[in-house]
Amino acid sequence: MNPLCAKNWEVIADNLSKAGWSWGCVSAVDSEGRTIWITDAHRGDGNRFVVRADEILTAFVELEGTIRGPWLWPDLRLKSY
Repeated sequence: MNPLCAKNWEVIADNLSKAGWSWGCVSAVDSEGRTIWITDAHRGDGNRFVVRADEILTAFVELEGTIRGPWLWPDLRLKSY
């Protein structure tokens, strides 16, 4: 694993913890022999998110983006001028 990649996902994981999220990560091998990464985050208010990706950093980036939600990435086509 690339050391820079490891550092980046750990930063995201640390930020999730600081924001009150409990998180987990596991790797598994799918039926075609590929390694997949599954990350999840949850907190006491009932919110829970689970993401699957081919790389650990991608899994954490997608998890972080899912938690932040689409309201932080507004669709400019919906704006009225």
